[in-house]
Amino acid sequence: MASVIRVTGAWTGLLKDWLDQQKLEAETLRPQLARWSTQDNVPVEVWRRMLADGLALARHRPAPELEVGACVTPRHVGVLGYLVLATDTLGEAMLAYQRYETLFYGTSLAEIGNTESEAEIRWPASDNELGQQADGVAIAALVTFLRRQIDQPPPPSGISFLHDVDSQTARAYETFFGCPVTWNDRYVRVRFPLEYLGLPMPRRDPTLRRLLDRQARAMLQALPQSSESDRQMQRVVLRMLSDGEPTLARAAAAMHMSPRTLQRRLARHGLSWQQWLDRSREQLAHQYLEDPSLTLADIALLLGFSEQSAFNRAYRRWTGRSPGRDRRQGFTG
Repeated sequence: MASVIRVTGAWTGLLKDWLDQQKLEAETLRPQLARWSTQDNVPVEVWRRMLADGLALARHRPAPELEVGACVTPRHVGVLGYLVLATDTLGEAMLAYQRYETLFYGTSLAEIGNTESEAEIRWPASDNELGQQADGVAIAALVTFLRRQIDQPPPPSGISFLHDVDSQTARAYETFFGCPVTWNDRYVRVRFPLEYLGLPMPRRDPTLRRLLDRQARAMLQALPQSSESDRQMQRVVLRMLSDGEPTLARAAAAMHMSPRTLQRRLARHGLSWQQWLDRSREQLAHQYLEDPSLTLADIALLLGFSEQSAFNRAYRRWTGRSPGRDRRQGFTG
């Protein structure tokens, strides 16, 4: 399958953070990382080359790419990390990753499959593939990301890669992941026992917690003097926004009530569904614009718009200004 893959500039920050952690000067590499860190699109061959140059500084240790992946934080994966961490279970997190993977790699590659006993997320070989070192970083980051969110996380039941490595490196991989690792597979795979899909995601990450706190403040501004049932409605809408199509009928179904009942609840606040949706989106937009790690395209996605231009038009209708202007001038109120 031919796919044009790239990574985001934020992802290159993994390598910089690892260099800092290892106290490696990397005088020729650091300017390259600084240059690409602000770019939305980093060609995969550029990422492979910079990664190889960085890892060459640690030849004395097997599989240093796993150490790079273990440096992962939400800021390295941007809005994709927020969307995954805001899910309730590991199964939902896998589906969210698959749905929004294009934000990270520029294309959708991940497949999710189940057997009677296992679930797996897998990536097929590509003409523009990442290569073993970059694949190792990516899977180490994925597993580390989940380990940090789940209480007493169980190891995967198996992991596979496309290429082969020497025996010392293979042992380092099995030690890091705590499970069997297969080489020369047709896919890069991460497998879990099927029951793990129901494991809760407790949202322990402090970066995510700050985002969720901002969301909560924004929703309170959109619907002051909220009751507990109103706050339930707010949580439902927040989730629907990232899924797209936040309609009255879908919100009512998620809250186990009829659309007419939901309309009556909103009418107590003097609002129609569309008025409350617009007010919620506007308040959330103000909060998101304060986060420099979110692009305008990311914000449009978080607000449930199909494209950035639709968000731009809506924001201008709400405020009489463009979101880019408000971000540049630091005015988001």
